[in-house]
Amino acid sequence: MANKYAALFQPTNIGKLQIKNKISMAPMGPIGFADDNGAFNQKGQDYYVERAKGGTGLIITGICSVDLETEDMAKPVIPCPTINPLAFIYAGTQMNERIHAYGAKTILQLTGGLGRSAIPGFVKKHLAPSKQENRWDPCIMHREMTVEEINDVIRNFAMSAGVEKAAGFDGVEIHAVHEGYLLDQFAIAFFNKRTDDFGGSLENRLRFATEIVKAIKGVCGADYPVTLRYSLKSFMKGLRQGALPGEDFVEVGKDLDEGIAAAKLLVAAGYDALNVDAGTYDSWYWNHPPMYFKEGGMYREFGRILKKNVDVPIILAGRMDDPEMACEAIGDSCDIVSYGRPLLSDPYYPEKVRQGKLDEIRPCLSCHEGCLGRISHGPLCCAVNPEVGREKIYGIVPAPQMKTVLVIGGGLAGMEVARVCAIRGHAVTLCEKSDRLGGNLIPGSVPDFKLNDKKLLAWYERQLELLQVMVKKNTTMTTEKIAGQGDDIVVVATGSRPISGDFGQARETITASDALLGKKPLGQKVVIIGGGLVGCETGLWLAQQGKDVAIVEMAPDIAGGPHGMPFMNYDMLKDELAFHQVELYKNAKVSRMDKERVYLKTEAGEVKLLADSVIVAVGYEPDDSLYHQIKINSKVPVYNVGDSRHVNNIMYAIWDAYEIAREL
Repeated sequence: MANKYAALFQPTNIGKLQIKNKISMAPMGPIGFADDNGAFNQKGQDYYVERAKGGTGLIITGICSVDLETEDMAKPVIPCPTINPLAFIYAGTQMNERIHAYGAKTILQLTGGLGRSAIPGFVKKHLAPSKQENRWDPCIMHREMTVEEINDVIRNFAMSAGVEKAAGFDGVEIHAVHEGYLLDQFAIAFFNKRTDDFGGSLENRLRFATEIVKAIKGVCGADYPVTLRYSLKSFMKGLRQGALPGEDFVEVGKDLDEGIAAAKLLVAAGYDALNVDAGTYDSWYWNHPPMYFKEGGMYREFGRILKKNVDVPIILAGRMDDPEMACEAIGDSCDIVSYGRPLLSDPYYPEKVRQGKLDEIRPCLSCHEGCLGRISHGPLCCAVNPEVGREKIYGIVPAPQMKTVLVIGGGLAGMEVARVCAIRGHAVTLCEKSDRLGGNLIPGSVPDFKLNDKKLLAWYERQLELLQVMVKKNTTMTTEKIAGQGDDIVVVATGSRPISGDFGQARETITASDALLGKKPLGQKVVIIGGGLVGCETGLWLAQQGKDVAIVEMAPDIAGGPHGMPFMNYDMLKDELAFHQVELYKNAKVSRMDKERVYLKTEAGEVKLLADSVIVAVGYEPDDSLYHQIKINSKVPVYNVGDSRHVNNIMYAIWDAYEIAREL
């Protein structure tokens, strides 16, 4: 029987470099994967090897700096070939020998700098094409780079490429006329106000990028593959203002016509492939698409445009984790399909697709919590896969002695404990009081933009089935039942319950969970009390259905503000709420209600909101009574995991459960 996804598994080429299939690993910043010499440390090597082992044909590393001195970048955060070239060659050779053993090829991504996009504290020298303020902190001013500094960076690109070639890499990718990084800032007239050879005309604004490829070819040879991370369109309405999909706006960054013209100039200069997306740091959700993009494949139209205008391979990412979509894109929108976060959540994605085991693929949630949400304080990882970046030191190992484990609660934490314990060889019984597994993720996965949350629940159920975990639904556990079972270990994962709140209401309210589950019909005008993530996502879902929604939040900002969740998610959620005309009342409290209205106390005085329905979304509290009943007198070890220990997000429910189960 023919393989349904055979198009993904045919060989392809970038120049003279043959790749065994049309699946690439998208570049993601290797934060925490550098040693003191700027070389790939053992964690970084294991991380990339694991993706090659899983069937990926082309590994493109995340950014490696060509030098740390130009911007005085914090070190050692990411690898850098020029700190200690010999150390970089030794480590790179070791990594590439292992990757090549699986038939995969490697391309090292090199960056020339961050410019105005640098997160405060990441660099000490603030540079840009022209004098301008920092993307994140307008109090930080970036000065104009000198021509000497530009030429130094070009030389360092060539030097770095020579080092990485000696380390066994099969090509190099330039980062980037993409995402509003330094080279992209030079390319975009909105940021580049120079009057010398690196400013003015499009050709001049691209000179930095074209001189880099020429210099690398001079060192590594004309046939050595050099690809470019490239954003075709900026989606900028203004400084720090992104444009949503389908929104009518005036582009102030790179529009499609200029994007096409720039691509032609870059390919003519020597670039052998374009790794395509859209966006800048001012429209960051385009470069790192959150779940609020309802459908994947958001870059396909840009790949299709470029395939008609340039004659080099197009590499395309952008939530292409539906293999049917990926197969349709081959030849139409791209030549190579690129996977970033899906290869974090499941490094064996390619091999599972090839074998048709789609129900065994652990889905990416597009949550950014583990990969980018931790960038300022932790290394690259993944919310649903705690092993990422520590594959050999934090993987699941067999238990020294088989035990019987009772898990009480079938939410995410309970299912993760059961999964890991079963893999380790324990005999596991999972008891869930309701008729469904999933806990609070069941209502949380209702909005259509949370489709992958549903897929995660389905994956867990399939894993428990494959691992032969005994699952007992509609089973409420008591202290007597627990003692009667006689298990060696008890894990309580009873989750959390919504806080109802006391608003002295003279009317009926409904929790966000019940609203999402459709337990009661909602009227046209809906007031949501609580502007955290649950309240905002519920509000967006209702507004997308045509409801008139108002959200009331006590704090100065929704969802904890820009630092309360990964920024690209926050930014898109904020913009989507505005686009769908959701009213936001910040620094506001509900003072009272009547049959028709909700009365708010705000800084501007009292506000009266007409309300057909009132939803309460003020948070959750641990449902930990069972744990406290048994923890003192139990004759066996008892653990409390997930929300029943501490209410948190999906990532920490899974991570805490993984940690406990890995050590039992």
